[in-house]
Amino acid sequence: MTFPFFSRSLFMGLFAAACVAPAHAESFASSASSAGSASSASISDSISDSSTSSSGEDKVAAGDYRVINVAQAPTKPDTTRLTLRAAGADQGKSFDLDVPNRALAQRQVSAGEVIRVNERVYGYEFAYADTQRPFFLALQDDWYNDLASRKVTI
Repeated sequence: MTFPFFSRSLFMGLFAAACVAPAHAESFASSASSAGSASSASISDSISDSSTSSSGEDKVAAGDYRVINVAQAPTKPDTTRLTLRAAGADQGKSFDLDVPNRALAQRQVSAGEVIRVNERVYGYEFAYADTQRPFFLALQDDWYNDLASRKVTI
């Protein structure tokens, strides 16, 4: 999905501002602030097929997912791997989500807990189902790359 430069630039500006300013309104900015201040990563670095799921691009969809396993992510220090299985009609769908530990600093996730996945224009927002509070953003790779710091010379 591509968006005009202005829309992407506007999003990046809002996202950056939301990450450093406290969120006061229930809006996109507050959602981005909550999750953005905790953590974000690219989809390709954070979402993978679990050993029990079928492969394919449709491994993640909006909805509720039950945490079926919590473990240290292999080869990724300071990262927790959550194995999530769809809690709705498509209960066979599952995937692994690698979340930096700093995103779970305020509240740990336990096996059996339900996580809500919201599809956004920039990727996926992961939130605690009981509070709807986002804790992690998995950004489309091109959006994530646009957020990278770059050295500027004047």
